[in-house]
Amino acid sequence: MESTLRPHDALASLVWQIELGATEAICDAPINRYDLPDKVAKPAAAPKAEGRPAAPVAPESSDPVAVARASATAAPDRDALRAALGAYPHCDLKRGARNLVFCDGNPAARVMIIGEAPGRDEDLQGLPFVGRAGQLLDRMLAAIGLTRGADAPQEAVYITNVLPWRPPQNRDPSTEEIAMMRPFVARHVDLIAPDLIVLMGNISCDAGLGKRGITRLRGTWAEAYGKPALPMFHPAYLLRTPAAKREAWADLLALKARLREATK
Repeated sequence: MESTLRPHDALASLVWQIELGATEAICDAPINRYDLPDKVAKPAAAPKAEGRPAAPVAPESSDPVAVARASATAAPDRDALRAALGAYPHCDLKRGARNLVFCDGNPAARVMIIGEAPGRDEDLQGLPFVGRAGQLLDRMLAAIGLTRGADAPQEAVYITNVLPWRPPQNRDPSTEEIAMMRPFVARHVDLIAPDLIVLMGNISCDAGLGKRGITRLRGTWAEAYGKPALPMFHPAYLLRTPAAKREAWADLLALKARLREATK
């Protein structure tokens, strides 16, 4: 249908609509814009990945003993083993300890002594067997010609503990704590490769032999960590029980004799 507006009137009407804010031209017939199709483009589906799907990542083991075993086995030397112990996340003992007590003595020694856990003095100094019990141990070893400071392997000892951190109030470590530390002790023995091992105290026998009862085990050679091992009273026990020094002296003589036999 033809418009009846004159050009001048049509122009005036257009100007008026623009002043009102109109921005689009519309036709005479009404349009229901709610019925119009949606012109917004839907996002395209992501293309399917070609080739094989990615292999699932295996979750890290949460078993503390398995983690300890893997960490200890991967350590190529003593420094790496010490670092692995320091980074081990599952033993809460280190949170209350001042120092990680790792070792002392000559790494080339033929005799490796494995104690139980650090005490107060060891925790302060960061070295094993430096308190009263350690001083007694030094005198005991000197009586058979051994010392932690000797350069000659046949006259030296190498000393460590089952636990590198002091338990609170010097309590006995739990079964779980011993199990977590056993792989580190085993790797330590592998790296030092001593001829003989001395297991001092019940905790050391538990870790190395899987059993306790030091009064029954002492003085009898066994095998621990693949090496000949002699269970002995811990020096701290000897300080509390002086009468047991007779048996301790007999065990020292047995250690000396075994060393002499090994050099023939």
